[in-house]
Amino acid sequence: MKIILNEQQLALTIQRLANQLLENHLDLANTVFIGIQPRGIYFSDRIVQQLQSEVAPAAIQYGKLDITFYRDDVRKGLHELNQTEIPFSIENKEVILIDDVLWTGRTIRAALDALLDFGRPAKVELCVLIDRRYSRQLPIQADYVGRPIDSIITQKVKVYWKEKDGKDEVALL
Repeated sequence: MKIILNEQQLALTIQRLANQLLENHLDLANTVFIGIQPRGIYFSDRIVQQLQSEVAPAAIQYGKLDITFYRDDVRKGLHELNQTEIPFSIENKEVILIDDVLWTGRTIRAALDALLDFGRPAKVELCVLIDRRYSRQLPIQADYVGRPIDSIITQKVKVYWKEKDGKDEVALL
């Protein structure tokens, strides 16, 4: 096991990404943030908390998206259902999709499909904590990246969150 980000590095990375998001979206009136269920929401919660420490919390529109039935592997086993919570319109908004790890691109494709059920955004950007640059199966690239890593297909990236796993850390297994 190799540690990619320890607790302090993870906190700094989240702070940097939140600052980059604010830099590019100064007026948040037309911007919404959507975390991808299940594990992307731990990261999106942290990003939103950091943003709320910088701007008025009421200025941030934040939702959570369950992509279970939009996955192309939904028939290959049981999947745990999560809740979609998008209490606002995304019509003509700039949507920031947030997920923890970008690898093959299939999760993001499913998220884009699911998102269209809620309206037609003006623009969609992607923010990820870890970008596994190799083994992409779809032409998807993140706009905001915490840490790009090179890994082989047999390796796994595990993101640990205090809320779920008792520690904050990113490891390559």
